[in-house]
Amino acid sequence: MKNKIQKFFKTEGYQYFESALSAFGGLGIEALLAFWLEPMIYGHSMKEFTTSETIIHWSVTIVTWLVIAYLLVKGAKKNLGFRLKETEGKNGWLGICASAALILLMVVENYMTKGELKIIREFHKLGILKFTFQHLYYLAEVVLVTLIIVFGQKALEKWFGKQNIPYGGILLGLTWGLAHWFTKGSIWIGLEGLVVGFLFGASYLFLGRNLKKTYLVLAVAFII
Repeated sequence: MKNKIQKFFKTEGYQYFESALSAFGGLGIEALLAFWLEPMIYGHSMKEFTTSETIIHWSVTIVTWLVIAYLLVKGAKKNLGFRLKETEGKNGWLGICASAALILLMVVENYMTKGELKIIREFHKLGILKFTFQHLYYLAEVVLVTLIIVFGQKALEKWFGKQNIPYGGILLGLTWGLAHWFTKGSIWIGLEGLVVGFLFGASYLFLGRNLKKTYLVLAVAFII
């Protein structure tokens, strides 16, 4: 039994799964910064951060996330032969339509809840400086979100064999998506994150597992 467990931990499926969870854990580091370390340093909660403190928070988070992403990709390349440019087939019109539908859905959701596009609302609310840094923060977050999808997809395909199920999106929804329940304090936002995570993963498959196109679509969906 011990040997079987040890062999399982060395399988490609488990190592990809571990990488996906590590990407999610990387996102979670921000919570330690925002709710523990930085309030301890500044003497007040994140809600009371000054403009400079907020920009420092985003900057540190961005660097942390990108370093984690780099190390995860490097490790997967070395241990599993993972390639960033790996693509399975052409996405064609199906991928384009699925991407457009996802972005349109995000636009509609924003209008229904806030009455305007997220990007416009945040520009008016934050001003040019904070707006710029927040969107750099979004772009860095999408890097790890994409890796959760990609590594999660590979892991569960290794375990279950089927390749037409958005396993990566399911894992993203159960981790990053549901985590919004705790970070935003609303079960409905968590459930919304669960659905959005699934749709992000489905888009990855519709786009022919093309990482560049998947990242671009997810980035637009995040920002808009």
